[in-house]
Amino acid sequence: MKKYKAKKGIGIKMLLAFSILFPAVVYISDRQSLFNFFGLFLLLLIPLLMLGWVYLSTAYWIDNQKLYYKSAFLKGDLDILQITGITKNKTMWTGVKPAMAGKGLIIKMKYDEIYVAPEDNEEMIKDLSRINPRIEIIG
Repeated sequence: MKKYKAKKGIGIKMLLAFSILFPAVVYISDRQSLFNFFGLFLLLLIPLLMLGWVYLSTAYWIDNQKLYYKSAFLKGDLDILQITGITKNKTMWTGVKPAMAGKGLIIKMKYDEIYVAPEDNEEMIKDLSRINPRIEIIG
């Protein structure tokens, strides 16, 4: 089994930083309303936990001719022998996207596409092509 770390883009890092810093800035600027701070903190806790879950859980791995992906509640597998093409260094804006960064890989199957963003696109392409040499690489 070979594992691939997910690329973590600046967007997810900024969202995490903002969701941590915003309550702190509100608390520092208005210490009189401590109750409001805790209310704000509780409101922002759910998005912070969701972003943290995505940030910490996103990963990809190959095992038994399948490419597995996991990103928070999105998880699944692809039969590598059914992959018809890979577009590299592009970003897909709609569809299944277990990724946190741009310029990843759009993996095309017969009727479906999925977007993944490993830290090293070339390494994943090389490993997928070794299992299925018929994959058309675009880009």
